[in-house]
Amino acid sequence: MNACGLLLLLAAIAGCQLTWAARATPKNIVLILTDDQDTELGGMTPMTKARALIGQAGASFTNSFTVVPLCCPSRSSLLSGRYPHNHQVFNNSLDGNCSSPDWQKHQEPLAFAVYLQKKGYQTFYAGKYLNQYGQAKAGGVQHIPPGWQIWNGLVGNSRYYNYTLSSNGREEIHGDSYEKDYLTDVIANRTLDFLKKVSRAPFLVMLCPPAPHSPWTAAPQYDNTYNTTQAPRGGSFDVNGKDKHWLIRQARNPMSNTSLKFLDNAYRRRWQTLLSVDDLVDKLFLQLQEQKLLDSTYIFYTSDNGYHAGQFSLPVDKRQMYDFDLRVPLLVRGPGIQPNQTRKELVLNIDLAPTFLDIAGVNISETTMDGQSLLPLLVTPPWNGTWRSDFLVEYTGEGHPDSDPSCPRLGPGVSECFPDCVCEDAYNNTYACIRTLSSTNLQYCEFSDLENFVEVYNMTSDPHQLTNIVVTLKKEHPELLQSMNQRLIQLQACTGGSCRAPGHRRPFRTH
Repeated sequence: MNACGLLLLLAAIAGCQLTWAARATPKNIVLILTDDQDTELGGMTPMTKARALIGQAGASFTNSFTVVPLCCPSRSSLLSGRYPHNHQVFNNSLDGNCSSPDWQKHQEPLAFAVYLQKKGYQTFYAGKYLNQYGQAKAGGVQHIPPGWQIWNGLVGNSRYYNYTLSSNGREEIHGDSYEKDYLTDVIANRTLDFLKKVSRAPFLVMLCPPAPHSPWTAAPQYDNTYNTTQAPRGGSFDVNGKDKHWLIRQARNPMSNTSLKFLDNAYRRRWQTLLSVDDLVDKLFLQLQEQKLLDSTYIFYTSDNGYHAGQFSLPVDKRQMYDFDLRVPLLVRGPGIQPNQTRKELVLNIDLAPTFLDIAGVNISETTMDGQSLLPLLVTPPWNGTWRSDFLVEYTGEGHPDSDPSCPRLGPGVSECFPDCVCEDAYNNTYACIRTLSSTNLQYCEFSDLENFVEVYNMTSDPHQLTNIVVTLKKEHPELLQSMNQRLIQLQACTGGSCRAPGHRRPFRTH
């Protein structure tokens, strides 16, 4: 056994993660993070350039998940490499700790950009950060999160026109001119300017375009695309969720014509906005190629959460514990990654921060991160160690726990009414789940509501999560429910290395 093999063996025995890339010169890193892009409803269909230039040139992960299906807590998990119970960001509100002074004091100094900057990386950020970023109570536009040398942070939630940026701590107001203000293009152009001026390697670039988040404003050249496209009607579309938790049971079934028309229009417009993101990927690729930086740069493409459009008769949104809201795209290309790989391992958004640190040569075991580096799965030859077989999903619904369990009137993004006034969220949409991907392919969820509701799905026989089998399991396999409950309790208390064990198995072999 050579020295590297011995080190890997010792690291496995010790239960820690060895820095896989420590033996190599740190490489450049580019992360493209979209907003609300699904995989289950065809959300990657418009991304022909991204799929070719990143996925086909590298690896596509088919089992990539977010640990929380909502923008701010998910982005907080991605930045920190931690589960929500450890970073303490619960939803999109300031009260939910989104970009709050507490987050800024305790979590931002531990985000991946801080580690990379200390390693000598030049760092650049452009686009949406966290939903409450830039608000007066969150430090205003003057606050620049540590680790970022060049900062172009969007104030508030996703917009395409008429928004404000924090440009290195200075307020920059944008209007409605496509040539000057369309946010996806502004992000692309400023990124190209940064690359043209970059003085040395390595660098870290994080790009967060608004697409395909509402208000779904397409660039003018794409206004008439996908005009005959409809939201897909298969699977759980417009299915009555009578055996599901309270919020799902409120949905009108079957959906009215007004709801169907609304969500079909939203679906088309979402795809239209993504075409500009696909152009961004193409421009980025060509610039890196022109500057001979492509071969020394890792490019990651992902989203903060999935989406639904008519599933279980819900209009457009996220926040639910089903696969359509949890699964996210993940494409990776870069040095040492062979093309045309399809990776089936169970990977999470909390794995990205440890991966970036691994690329930079930072010892992950010395951090507070809960995820694990994906780099060993990607390099040649691939690592032959063990890998996780389950993970935790956590979500805290918005609303006061003493209020009536009806659609709470808490403002846009919380109880926004669509054509038939279906809730997006409620306080009793608070849950924790164990999702497994192994010989027992199950999802087990417990709700913190007035009913102590439980949902369980056999994801092998019922991939669309149509039938809640908790009653059957109580009668026939109560020991399985007890085991899932104990694993849930264990992961809800995990931190750092304990979040990576003991739910492991060997990776799938794809070659």
